[in-house]
Amino acid sequence: MRTNEELAGRERDAWLGLVALTQLLPPVLDGQLARDAAATHYEYFVLSRLAEEPNRRMRLSALATATNASVSRLSHVITRMEARDLVKRMPCEEDGRATNAVLTDAGAAMVADAAPGHLETVRDRILGALRPEQVEQLADISAALVGAIDPARRPSDACAAIVEAAEGARASA
Repeated sequence: MRTNEELAGRERDAWLGLVALTQLLPPVLDGQLARDAAATHYEYFVLSRLAEEPNRRMRLSALATATNASVSRLSHVITRMEARDLVKRMPCEEDGRATNAVLTDAGAAMVADAAPGHLETVRDRILGALRPEQVEQLADISAALVGAIDPARRPSDACAAIVEAAEGARASA
């Protein structure tokens, strides 16, 4: 890769395409979830991560990492979702200094209800635009980029939460 030069050719195309994607995708996901579940994509992502955990609970610090957010951002979102009875905070049994977020029955129902529409949007608007080999490439590219930005995070775990929540919702429907 060149250094200290402007991006040109396919490098420029790749970068501008990635920038466009990061700006266009959030409103698509947020819009669908706002219509179907009165939630943002990040709220749904938090709830779906909790839904896959044993006892539907997770330490706030681990949940922040799993959802690619700061503890401060997560705390604000948890406060809003507590007011809607989607989650509750409880002391961590293993470490009294830590706090867990716990998915309520209402939160689990919201994930189950929203999952089919969310997956339909993901498939129709994102994955359906790609050939199977491009989906594989996207998975590899996403893992490489996330690893370069933050080696401690594994994006495949985050994606698995969404897929598992939707599959669980379909199975129970």
